[in-house]
Amino acid sequence: MSARDLSVGYSDEPVCAPATFDLLAGQVLALVGVNGAGKSTILRTCCGLLHPLDGEVRVLGRVPDPRSGSQRAAVATDLGQESFFPTLTVAEHLRLVCFGHGVADVDEVVGDLLEDLELSRLAGRLPEELSSGQRRRLALASVLARPRRLLVLDEPEQRLDRVTRLLLADRLVEERETGGAVLVVSHDPEIVEESATHVLLVGRDTTMLSVDDGVRAIEEGLR
Repeated sequence: MSARDLSVGYSDEPVCAPATFDLLAGQVLALVGVNGAGKSTILRTCCGLLHPLDGEVRVLGRVPDPRSGSQRAAVATDLGQESFFPTLTVAEHLRLVCFGHGVADVDEVVGDLLEDLELSRLAGRLPEELSSGQRRRLALASVLARPRRLLVLDEPEQRLDRVTRLLLADRLVEERETGGAVLVVSHDPEIVEESATHVLLVGRDTTMLSVDDGVRAIEEGLR
């Protein structure tokens, strides 16, 4: 993924300074900044859900288009908009995702995700029987169940306890170490410090930071 002087916003009004970055295989780019700075808007534009106001963005060398079969096959997204089938259990949700994306070892993948995200004892429950935090874990498991080259996450740490946040950080590290790329919006300094290879501070002066400086920005209240 790459962006050049990418200006994003609504009704021709940019919400932040233009962004320029490259995200390669084996990297995790964390977007940080104050609430309302434009981080999620950048994410949605990078996924093709919004049109750029100016500049350009490329996903796997192409203009992003969520209707594109090749993009859907390569890009897995969790933008925080949870949607579950009310009559499918936790395990059935994950199996459906796996079958829909041609995963070979369905039982193994589902079993590992249930264990890693502490959903094993909830495998037979319906979504309406889950707490808010448990539904968040199910949403994460659903996006991690599918094959991908690029993982896009918008504040995935929401409603997770610290233990699960650290498990998430480990998952992002594993993603980059196995050659995947991750674009993530996060307010969590531990997730950024543990998993990010680069940090983009979004705001009036959108700029690239080192990971240490990005963590410091979060800790100083630029959330």
